[in-house]
Amino acid sequence: MKNETKFAVCISNKGYAASLEVRKIYRLVPDKAGLKHGLVRVIDEMGEDYLFPEEYFVPLRLPQAAERAMLRATP
Repeated sequence: MKNETKFAVCISNKGYAASLEVRKIYRLVPDKAGLKHGLVRVIDEMGEDYLFPEEYFVPLRLPQAAERAMLRATP
């Protein structure tokens, strides 16, 4: 995923059912080291940032108004 991508939709939560909801939009946290290992850092259901498999997410480009609203709503 590109570093400028700020949000992604979860498409799988295998092994992480308590931390991730399928079809939910999550905020991404830049983590170049994680990307080198096929992982992305997201703010999970507990409001914490953790690394998850990159293939569990599809990056999203949101309209500016939606992005601002999402940024206000996330911890």
